[in-house]
Order: sequence, then structure tokens, then C-alpha cells
Amino acid sequence: MERSGDGQAGSGSGNAVGFRPLYRQVYDTLLKRLADAVWQPGQILPSEGQLAAELGVSQGTVRKALDALTADSLLVRRQGRGTFVADHDDKQSVFRFFKLRPDGDGTGMPTSRVLAIAEATASADERGRLDLVRTARVVRIERVRSIDGRLCVSETISVPASLFPGIAGLELPNTLYSLYAIRYGITIATANERLKAVALAEREAGLLAVAQGMPALEIDRVAVDLEERPVEWRLSTCLTQDVHYRSVLR
Repeated sequence: MERSGDGQAGSGSGNAVGFRPLYRQVYDTLLKRLADAVWQPGQILPSEGQLAAELGVSQGTVRKALDALTADSLLVRRQGRGTFVADHDDKQSVFRFFKLRPDGDGTGMPTSRVLAIAEATASADERGRLDLVRTARVVRIERVRSIDGRLCVSETISVPASLFPGIAGLELPNTLYSLYAIRYGITIATANERLKAVALAEREAGLLAVAQGMPALEIDRVAVDLEERPVEWRLSTCLTQDVHYRSVLR
């Protein structure tokens, strides 16, 4: 870990190309440990003091790095207990990626029902979204989701078969990202979404038990893991009569 008297990495001018604050170096080191599954979802991390001693930095620098990882929803702080690796079953983690909220009262917690799951040769769209070679295979998951008991989302999820061996034969949980982390050691770090207003096609209308042509929100999402690999493409079609998409901009 690079150190200097003023908290800058390396020597020379603070404007040097490649300069990174010391806490960001600690952030990168801890992020690599998460990517390498040194710490499992739900596991408590060593104390700030232990990490500071191990990495040769101040406790304040470690705290700043942990704060940044917590802000990115990769860690969870629990008062009086410590800092834990985020579990995607945690409400905080679920709502980091699930942005639909009920217009009125209700928890907004989604539930899911799998309709089909099968392995197949990747389509051109899947190869493009997931950066796959022409001969790659994917596992496609089709399911519907409800919010507070109201059916409102139809979605198709594609993942590279090479990264998720055997997933087609599993009983899938409500929160797939938890399964990815626990069984396959793949933690979702970011998700890139494109939103578009659409009219419901016949198939999606049938799955959601509404009339064809109804207005809906289409969410095209590519999820990226800690190693910056695209590992999931998810196309969701959402009814918005009773829910809305909530985004907080900072």
C-alpha cells in the first residue's frame, strides 16, 4: 500500500498521472477480496483496527474505504455488531437493484414465480449484451414478479452457462443475486439499465393477465460483477398502474 506524509499515493506532485487517494487504494484492495470471495455474503469483516494494522494505514483511512463500499451496497454496517458483506436477500440490497415501488402503502418487496428455465445457444442480442463468443451458451430464465401480491412484471433473464454451471437444474430463489454470490461466487457490483415506454405484446400481456397493447415500462438491464464482467442480461416488462420506478440522483 503506497503512503505519503500528506495522504497522497507515491511521491512527487499531487497532480501526477494515476494519482489515487489512499482510501481508494484500500477500497480497491478490499474490493479485490470481495471479488475473490475471501469474505462470503453475510460474513463479518475484521475490525477497522485489524484492517488498518494489516494494510499499514490509519484507521480513519480504512473507515473511509468501508464507508465507500457501504455506500455502494457491497457492505452493510450493523450498529453495535460490525461490518458485514452484503447479502442480496437483505432488504437494503434488494432495493438497490429493484426500483419499482408501490404508489400507495405496502412494503414493495417483490416475490417471483419461475415459468421456465433452459440452456440454449446464445442469440445475437445475448452475445452482444453479455460479450460472448458466437458458440457460447446461455441459460434463460422466464419468470413473473409481484409486488405486495399484485402481478406486475414479466421478465426474461439470460446468464452465461459457463459461469453458472448447473443453474438450470436448481430451484431458484426469489433473489437471484444472492444465489449468484453464495453458490457461484459472483457478486453483482453494478447494473446498467435502459428504460423505455412500450405497448404490451401478446405474450407479455397473457403472462400478466391484462389486455394486449396496454402501456408498460421496459427495463433492459445488464448486471456487472466485481471483476467488471457482464454476467446477466435481464429484460423486464412492467405494469405501472399501481407502481412507479424510483431513482435517487446524487
